[in-house]
Amino acid sequence: MPKAPADSTISLALQGGGAHGAFTWGVLDYFLEEGSLDFDGISATSSGAMNACALTQGWLDGERDGARKMLAKLWEAVGAQASLMRWAFASPAGAATERILLGLTRYFTPQEMNPLGINPVKNIAAALFDFDKIRNSSPFKLFIAATRVRDGRLKLFDNADLTLDALIASTCLPQLFAAVEIDGEAYWDGGYAGNPAIEPLVYLCNAETIACVLVQPIERAQPPATAREIGERITELSFSTTFIRELETLQTAQNMLAKNFPLTPLGQRLKKIDIQVLEPGESLDSYSAKTRLTARMDFLRDLRDLGRERARAWLEKRRS
Repeated sequence: MPKAPADSTISLALQGGGAHGAFTWGVLDYFLEEGSLDFDGISATSSGAMNACALTQGWLDGERDGARKMLAKLWEAVGAQASLMRWAFASPAGAATERILLGLTRYFTPQEMNPLGINPVKNIAAALFDFDKIRNSSPFKLFIAATRVRDGRLKLFDNADLTLDALIASTCLPQLFAAVEIDGEAYWDGGYAGNPAIEPLVYLCNAETIACVLVQPIERAQPPATAREIGERITELSFSTTFIRELETLQTAQNMLAKNFPLTPLGQRLKKIDIQVLEPGESLDSYSAKTRLTARMDFLRDLRDLGRERARAWLEKRRS
């Protein structure tokens, strides 16, 4: 596809969700290939944070083509593993074994289940990303979310603070891995406090359009009926309610600002902010929530292709 010159700048909010982050790979891959968008800020959580770092590192190495190659490298490295559970427990885990291991996390700490602290996500990130280069030369404003364990507050690591530990903190599922300690504070996966966080893109960036790339639907057409479905929906809600609440708060502020009265510069910016949501829709409904732990390359490529299609449709609608 011939590249078009960039005609607008957007910010990106990238949700986390384990292997489902390959959907975001597809969205970013299409944006980069199509070439009409530039990026201002990127707020990202968990697997979204891995995508954000791959996009940034690749851009530094070779701009759009480099970013596409680095995103592919990231997910090929993920797909080289049989499953994220195999990563964590160093065993040839099939589906039945994964269910057993997930059940054991209810009774044992990560230190007991994974005493060697095996974390292949950390190994992949260390091999692919030059954090000194990202801190000093990133073309984008980065905000990587983690959750502070002692009080549940959102911690955003910006360009100046971004390290390998900060990225791994953003991806740290407490059932599988010990909390990541940074400057005396313990952190877990950012999804509990902001998945993704919109605030920094509103107040610390300039782009008026914020594209939120989600890896699970905001709404489910049917309520859960089985015990497994109920448990999976509870997990989904625990990782999406902060985003929904932040979105509703911004929309309420915009509705109030729609009234005719003088606006401050901040009020003018809030009024102009355009939140767009790209999500997989019902395409992931047939998958168990446990597929977030699935790293088969065919599955990841299917999600990438779905992301590309959603990005194409979004861009076409935006221009119509």
